[in-house]
Amino acid sequence: MSPAMIFNIHLGLGYVPWLLCFAAYIWPRLKSMDNLEAQRAIATLHSFRFFGLVFLVPGVIGPDLPGGFASFAAYGDFATGLLAMLALLAVARPVIFWPLVVVFNVVGVVDIIGDYYLGTTLDLPGHAGQLGATYAIPVIYVPLLMITHVAAFYLLARRGLGEPVAT
Repeated sequence: MSPAMIFNIHLGLGYVPWLLCFAAYIWPRLKSMDNLEAQRAIATLHSFRFFGLVFLVPGVIGPDLPGGFASFAAYGDFATGLLAMLALLAVARPVIFWPLVVVFNVVGVVDIIGDYYLGTTLDLPGHAGQLGATYAIPVIYVPLLMITHVAAFYLLARRGLGEPVAT
């Protein structure tokens, strides 16, 4: 089996355990929480996306990793992480918190979709070995991020901004 095929299998299967875990443990808890607290929990997870800057560190990634991918992934994650942190800092001010929740989720989804697009057009699977230590990010971390973005949008659409859980 080629490294590219292994990488593609990893990308696809990365969603399976997270969806199973999310459905069994995370989603029931998020649904039972007040909307603000559920969005706060999601923002906390995404606040760690500053870690995406590691795509720019020589020696962590290989020299032949397509540069367009590394830059887009790094700065998209960084922007999302900063916006999530700002949302967390603004939690006491709903008029600021809720727009930041929407913005960090939009930026985060655009980042992930853009990463998948660039990964496809730049043949990232063919360069998977160049990901080095960052290999785990798209395979293990990104599926959870995308799932929680979808959950955040669902909760926003279902409950509206700042509305409590219906009993």
